[in-house]
Amino acid sequence: MSINLRTVYAFAREMYPKVSTEHVQYGTAGFRGKAEFLDSVMFRMGVLATLRSRFRGGAVIGVMITASHNPEPDNGVKLVDPKGEMLEASWESIATDLVNVSDQELEQQVAKIIKENNIDVTTSSQVFVGMDNRYHSPRLLKAVADGVIALKGNVKEYGIVTTPMLHYFVVAANTKEAYGKPTEEGYYEKLITAFELLRNGRLENGNYRNNIVFDGANGVGARKMLQFLKRMKNSLNVTVINQGIGPGKINDECGADYVKVQQRPPKSMPEAEPFTRCVSVDGDADRVVYFFSNGKGEFQLLDGDRIATLVAGFLVELVTQADIDLRLGLVQTAYANGASTDYIVDELKFPVSCVPTGVKHLHHKALEYDIGVYFEANGHGTIVFSDNAKATIAKAAESKPSAKTLLLLIDLINETVGDAISDMLLVETILNHKGWDVKDWIATYNDLPNRQLKVKVQDRNVIETTDAERVCVKPEGLQAEINKVVANYKRGRAFVRPSGTEDVVRVYAEAVTKEDTDNLAYEVGILVQKLAGGVGPELTKPSSAHL
Repeated sequence: MSINLRTVYAFAREMYPKVSTEHVQYGTAGFRGKAEFLDSVMFRMGVLATLRSRFRGGAVIGVMITASHNPEPDNGVKLVDPKGEMLEASWESIATDLVNVSDQELEQQVAKIIKENNIDVTTSSQVFVGMDNRYHSPRLLKAVADGVIALKGNVKEYGIVTTPMLHYFVVAANTKEAYGKPTEEGYYEKLITAFELLRNGRLENGNYRNNIVFDGANGVGARKMLQFLKRMKNSLNVTVINQGIGPGKINDECGADYVKVQQRPPKSMPEAEPFTRCVSVDGDADRVVYFFSNGKGEFQLLDGDRIATLVAGFLVELVTQADIDLRLGLVQTAYANGASTDYIVDELKFPVSCVPTGVKHLHHKALEYDIGVYFEANGHGTIVFSDNAKATIAKAAESKPSAKTLLLLIDLINETVGDAISDMLLVETILNHKGWDVKDWIATYNDLPNRQLKVKVQDRNVIETTDAERVCVKPEGLQAEINKVVANYKRGRAFVRPSGTEDVVRVYAEAVTKEDTDNLAYEVGILVQKLAGGVGPELTKPSSAHL
């Protein structure tokens, strides 16, 4: 099979010319931006995925078209490596370089990638492509497919799927179906079978009631939840809102990110009984948070930290009952609420590691344990099991019911990446097993109030951090000033980090009271504006700020 690289240039020039000269960078979320500027990016990512597949000996590489929790006019693209993990870090710079060269330089750049990585372009390659339900996604999917075809690769289009579904398909195909069938039906069947065996016909238990409200963020998660319900034997009663039908836009005043950041229910939330379990997922269904309204009508959030503590507690219980010796660990980022970390370490006696923000860092660290749990506070997370853990649990399952439960949990969990629907089914399984409602769950510990701010800056790269992003080393002097401010607040904690996608610096603060937290966030935000080149409007001063 001979490949003419002129074809790549011809495709690019005629169909997918580069229309923006702005430099873009492949970050944690791949490439993101306004959809009208992404056609050339998508085409080139199709080219790169084909090269990556050949580089990995013909293994399936995934390409997911989504902007996740971003507004509807945005879109994005990220590559999925053979084991379902994010693109290898060394290839992120290759992706960045490929996307930023001019159309005239494209052919030469592709030749450079082939040469420097010793890629045999005569071998076969396989690329799986999926997309979310944004109106511009089909056009962008065609651009990716054309990129694959330009290098005579094989492309399989899955159409509208959640991000975790695409990760699942990639792993299922690369394990020759040991992980499951690489089809939409195979995905539903694996999760539903495990969920219903775990439920074992017991739909209610103790304080647990079999009803939830599911906010689909007008995204693909709503569509897939409805597909799950068609196939489930009434094992979970779900009311799906924000289904993406009618005027509602993706992530617009709804979805996991809105609920977590704004600390309020979706705008379109129907009146629900107090203490009804409500679930919000994001636009591509890889994040999930729970929330409810208490007896006083107050909003209560159960975020990724709460899910992590619930899961960790259950796993400790099962492993102890099964009397098996496995290394368990929970991985968090600096965004984890300090109260959750204290509870995990002091009450559950569960080892905790802290890593920089970003799924790849969490996933990588979790793999160091036999059972690694990771959740970001935003609701993105999963559990990974080592081969040793799977073998040990399978052997114990011959005689121990709790080990049998663990085996079913492994099938219910999408180990490849955070999966909102899989994680929701896991939470429902644990609450049912414990006989808990949301009151029991939230009573395990009291969250410290926390606040996040975004500060616009000239260049986000002036901020450099260390110690899992908890300490700012550049610009010099900023951390010392932050430390002074934090010292004024009881149980105060704050950190700053650059955004991975835009010229903003993110500020996180927590303290004992909401008032203290708002003041601390404001004071740190002002420090960032002064010392890190702030360009945005002045931050709104809380009524009781110290400054």
